[in-house]
Amino acid sequence: MTIQEIQNEIIEEFSMFEDWEERYQYMIDLGKSLPLIQEQYKTEDNIIKGCQSKVWVHAEMQDDKVVFTADSDAIITKGIIAILIRVFSKQHPKDIIAADTDFIDEIGLKEHLSPTRANGLVSMIKQLKMYAIAYQTQLS
Repeated sequence: MTIQEIQNEIIEEFSMFEDWEERYQYMIDLGKSLPLIQEQYKTEDNIIKGCQSKVWVHAEMQDDKVVFTADSDAIITKGIIAILIRVFSKQHPKDIIAADTDFIDEIGLKEHLSPTRANGLVSMIKQLKMYAIAYQTQLS
């Protein structure tokens, strides 16, 4: 699936819920299904700066695609990173770099987060794209 197709799928899933209470619960459930980072990668180097809670992200190349794993010590944050990893993992670096993240506004996520979590969301996206840039540079 392309990044856009995955984003459309997420928009559709979130539209099924009546209110934000249900959407938060869905995000928590998504966090539980997150491909977890191995303990050896839970290092200071892999912590996303700018997040209130701890979020670790690890990236590696497999078959010219970036594969992300992550974890967080906060359940909502874990759900947020799970959504981002679902969108960006197993995609080509150039596609990750070029992708927009308008789907976040479409599902209303940013407006329903506290300012510190919203900043954390921006930091997570930035970090995932930085990994993609680094891998794209290696491929060039």
